Amino acid sequence: MHIKNFISSLDFFSSLQDDELKLLASFSSVKNYTKDYVLTYEKEKNPSLLFLMKGLVKAYKIDKYNNEIFLHYIYAPSLISDISTLKDDFLTSFANISILEDSEILVIEYKKFKDNFLKKGLLCNTFTNEIILKSQQLQSLINREFVFSSVAKVAMMLHDNLEIFNKLKKSEISLMLNIQPETLSRVLSRLKRDNIIDSKNAKIVILDSEALLSVYEE
Repeated sequence: MHIKNFISSLDFFSSLQDDELKLLASFSSVKNYTKDYVLTYEKEKNPSLLFLMKGLVKAYKIDKYNNEIFLHYIYAPSLISDISTLKDDFLTSFANISILEDSEILVIEYKKFKDNFLKKGLLCNTFTNEIILKSQQLQSLINREFVFSSVAKVAMMLHDNLEIFNKLKKSEISLMLNIQPETLSRVLSRLKRDNIIDSKNAKIVILDSEALLSVYEE
């Protein structure tokens, strides 16, 4: 697919005219990355604006004991880069970003993007919406780590990331949610007993999505 078509396929750039899309395409490229590649590191300064076109990536941090702390997944198509300020000509990564599935990424030279679009008032509202979305992700993370019970943590992951849940081992899910494997098993048993979920062919299926949602929104 031509680079201009890649860009126009993203809702982020839906307000741009054809000539603006052509200009953006002139300083953009599409790169492919394989599973387990670390795309960016925490606090790293990146000269590019990154969009996930195909595949799946995760954001995580490393604590002082060298343990991985899972933050969230990033699904295609969506923005990967963190936007904390519009003053600099580079973007600073809030977390490490790792490729979970072979992925296709749109790479845009950020300084040229700022000079040709943001400074001219183009896409500013879109950027504001992205900053709000990142803030909502942070709120969700705070709830998961410091407010939610074990039951709420599991319910949220099942509701928001069922496909990923079914791909991972229980030990990996437990580590990700910071709960014990035995606790995870008890929670799943409780949700099955309440007829909210079931298990078919070793995969979890959701029977009552509204009830599952109410577990962590009540």
